[in-house]
Amino acid sequence: MSDEKFAAAVPELAGRSVFAAVHAALPSLQPGEARVARLFLEQPQAVIHQTVSQAAETAGVSTATVVRCAQKLRFKGFHEIKLRLAQEVTASDSGRLADVEPGDPPIEILHKVAQAGAQAIVDATTTVSTESVDAVVRVLAAAHSVLFVGVGTSAPLASDAAYRFKTIGLRAEFPPDAHVQHVSARLLGPGDVCFAISHTGSTRETLSALGAAKEAGATTVAVTSFASSPVTELVDHVIVAGAHEVAFHLEAVGSRLAHVAVLDALLVAVALRDQDRATAALNLYTDSLSDHRL
Repeated sequence: MSDEKFAAAVPELAGRSVFAAVHAALPSLQPGEARVARLFLEQPQAVIHQTVSQAAETAGVSTATVVRCAQKLRFKGFHEIKLRLAQEVTASDSGRLADVEPGDPPIEILHKVAQAGAQAIVDATTTVSTESVDAVVRVLAAAHSVLFVGVGTSAPLASDAAYRFKTIGLRAEFPPDAHVQHVSARLLGPGDVCFAISHTGSTRETLSALGAAKEAGATTVAVTSFASSPVTELVDHVIVAGAHEVAFHLEAVGSRLAHVAVLDALLVAVALRDQDRATAALNLYTDSLSDHRL
C-alpha cells in the first residue's frame, strides 16, 4: 500500500488504541519494522522501560528501524509510543481479557466471549479513518445499486448488510454463490457500488468480483481488518476495522463483531443522509413483516 493510501486508511492515533492500530498495520510493514511492531504488541511492559537502543537490540534491528516503525505507525517517534503504551498497559492490566480454556464451564465461556465481543466493538473504532467512513457513506447514499460480495465467514455479514440496506431504500443485493457474485459484478456500471467484506483482504473470489466491478466502472468499497492487503490495493475506498486479538480462541469473535459494528454505523449514517427515502422504505418493511406475525 502506498504511503498516501495507508495514511488515508489508518487514522491518527491520538486518543486511540495503540494495540489495535499496530495490529491492523502489521502486514504493511517491512520485516524489520514488523519485528519492532510485534515487540510493541507482545512485550509492552518491557518496551516502556527501554531506550531506543535497547528496543532495537531486543528486536534485532537498528535504532533507525525502531524510529522508522514508530513514525510509520503515525507516532512522532519512539518516545511517544512508549508513553502511549504505558497508558494503555496501566489501563488494561486490571481488566485484561482471558482466553477460553478447555476446562471452562459454559457460563464462564459465555462471560469471556461477551467480554471479548464488547472489547472488539470498542477496538473497531480505533483503526477506522474518519475520511474513509465519510467517503463510503457518500458513495452508498448516492449509489444507483449496491452489490455486496464476500465468501466464507464474511458471507453472512454481506448477506445481512444487503438485506438491511434494502430496508432503508437502497437497491442492494448479495448473491450467495461466488460465481454469481462475479457475474453480477461484471454487470455493474458507473453509479453502482461493489461492497466487499473480507477479514484478511486476500480471498481470491472476493478480489475477482471487485476486479470485475472496477473494470465495469463501478465504485469499489471494502471493510477489512488489515491496513495492507490485496483488497486495500484494489478498492477505491477501504475501511480498516481491526480488533486487537486478545485471545487466540476468540479471534473470530473479534473480527466479525468489529465488522458488524462498522456496517451498522454505515447503515444509520446512510439512512440519515436521506431520511425521506429511509422512512418510506422502513414503513413498507414494517407493513410486510406484519403479515408474518400473529
